Order: sequence, then structure tokens, then C-alpha cells
Amino acid sequence: MITEALTFAFFLLIGLEIREDLGHPKEIALPSLCALSGMIFPAVIFKVLNHHGSAWVVAMPTDVALALGALALMGKRANPAARLFLLSLAVADDFFSLVVIAIFFHSHLDLSSAIYTMGAAAIGVVLPKRQTLIKYFAPIVTYIVIPLYIWINLLRHLEFSQAGSSLSVSLIIARVVGKCLGITLAAWAITKATPLKLPASIKIREVAGVGLLAGMGLTVSLVIAKITTQGATQISQIKIGLFISALISALLGILWLNVSAVRQED
Repeated sequence: MITEALTFAFFLLIGLEIREDLGHPKEIALPSLCALSGMIFPAVIFKVLNHHGSAWVVAMPTDVALALGALALMGKRANPAARLFLLSLAVADDFFSLVVIAIFFHSHLDLSSAIYTMGAAAIGVVLPKRQTLIKYFAPIVTYIVIPLYIWINLLRHLEFSQAGSSLSVSLIIARVVGKCLGITLAAWAITKATPLKLPASIKIREVAGVGLLAGMGLTVSLVIAKITTQGATQISQIKIGLFISALISALLGILWLNVSAVRQED
């Protein structure tokens, strides 16, 4: 029951943020397209490496709280424009994740799981005074709900012996490589071929850093894994794969953005 309550709170915030971002279509158009590409690339890479099962969908989501937390470790070196781009990208990512669940895995949803995922997000979309709710509710979800969820559903049950499994390795490669490639290539191609442009204060190399941080995906991915994946062994392999890919993505993303910041200062 605790896990369901935490999941409901998390998806309620997702609904609030999605509806709020929909009010700024010009600002979210490019990050949304990059988010879509950043979901397709990991899914395709995973399917190429691991043909069987439905775990490809677990490779797709980004964890906004973890990614923004990693970016915050840079302190004053963190580019505010990069933070805004990452936030918009992650919110769009959450929306597309809900769409994928609804289209491909609706038959896996029982009544309770549908209520605390899709239902919670739908409630968030229709609630009034979204800015006020996000202001007070987001810190609770970020600093209490998500850490509790990750502790209960991931950190207490990590099996490092599964780290070398085909599923875990496929997931790590798909997330770390696929997220960065999908987001960066989309940003480069779209800004070259369409009127959509990056803000002047963010460069394509910083988008690559954002793409690396976007490889951090735990909360939504864990929820999706529980909905779509069969068997305790697969769940264990997914959990350790997500954990390792989040660590690698965070380290590479922070390192890349720090190097970019130093070059910009020079």
C-alpha cells in the first residue's frame, strides 16, 4: 500500500507538470522532440541487443529528480538554460512514457495500477492552480516520495550477481548510449533543418551533457517494469541495470558538463 501511495503522488506531479508545460508550446517543442528521440534510440538499441521480452520500454524514461539533482552538484557552473532544457525534456519524456503504457501495455494494467499511474496523472492534468501545487508539492515528491520509492523498490533488493546478465547489460548500454545519442542528434538535426532553435545560452555540447544525465531513470522505469515484466529474475536484472546505468550516466554527464563549462570560461 505504501508503494501505491508513493506512485500515486509521483504520477500526480507528472500530470501537473505536463499540463503546465502544455501552456508553453513554443518553449517545449524542441525539448519534446528531443525527448521522443531520446526514448526511441534506447528502445531500438535494447531490442537489437536483446530481442525477447518487453523490457525495451524500461529503457525509455528519464528520472527528472535524479537528473536535476546530479546537475545541481555542479553548483554555480551549472547552466540555468541547460537545467530548463532538461526539465522540459524530462516532463515530455514522462508524457510519452504514459502514452507508451496506454498503447502497448494497457492489457497489463489492472484496476489498481491504472488508478495510481494513469489515473493519478489524469487528476494532475485537470487540477486547478497548478503553479501553486507544483511549488509546494514538487519538493515533497523530490525529497521524500522518490527517495522512499527508490529505497523500498530498488536499493533494498539489488542483486549485484545479476549485473552481467544479458538483460542488465543491454539496459545499461541502451540507456547510457541511446539517451545521449537520441537527444543530441535530434537537437542537432532539428536546429539545422527547422526554424526551431536552442536558446542562445546553451550550446549543442551542453545538450550532449543533458543527454547523458537523461540516462538516469529509476522511478518511472521501476513502475513500468512492475507493470510490464514477468518473473522475479527479470525484475532483479532490470533493477541492477537501472542502478548501474544511473550511476554511469550521472558521472559522465557531470564530467562532460564540467569540461564544457571550463572550455566556455576559457
